[in-house]
Amino acid sequence: MWFLNSTVGSFLVAFPALFSIVNPLGGAFIYSQVTAGRDHAERVTLAWRVAVYSTCVMLGALWAGATIMSFFGVTLSALRVAGGLVVAVRAWEMLSEPEYNEDRKQQQAAPASGEGDFAFFPLTMPFTTGPGTISVAIALSASRPADAVDLVPYFAGASVAAVAVAVTIGLCYASADRVVALLGQARSRIVTRLSAFLLLCIGVQIFLVGAQNALSAVFTPHP
Repeated sequence: MWFLNSTVGSFLVAFPALFSIVNPLGGAFIYSQVTAGRDHAERVTLAWRVAVYSTCVMLGALWAGATIMSFFGVTLSALRVAGGLVVAVRAWEMLSEPEYNEDRKQQQAAPASGEGDFAFFPLTMPFTTGPGTISVAIALSASRPADAVDLVPYFAGASVAAVAVAVTIGLCYASADRVVALLGQARSRIVTRLSAFLLLCIGVQIFLVGAQNALSAVFTPHP
């Protein structure tokens, strides 16, 4: 039972964090615009390729991000503090200036000359799962429990959350026209602001946990 509880708890932390920063509902509006010249079948195929690539990006950052940072001498406490700050700042930008972020994402998603794999660049990186998403995934990785026995359920729940977000990306992008018709621009910005506020709270929480651990290490007397 403890495994299931730990897995569900990890999922409930990771899913809203990743969903808020990715914002697949808002991204569907821009996806609809930048793929307007393609037929429906091609847009659906492209949407699910973006979802697969996004899964790889999120899982890679989640599983290996903190380990890579530790290899360069960055402690988990420092990583939590820095990751929490980055997440909180990114959330504040989304909360205060959603229109600016929409314009920036639209520029990122614009197809370049000599497209190559358009699904990966720029639709996956940096439009859907860019630096902000990677920062959130690394911050979640840094928030892993200290006990080795709790690592498996923690990463299981976080990984399921990443896959669930990727499935949401595929569904929203594949049904972008319906999402646009259903929500409209105004409702989309309301969803974006609510998601941004939730992400801001998560970023502050990650920062506070890291700061508490760092201060405890400094002020705890050593024998």
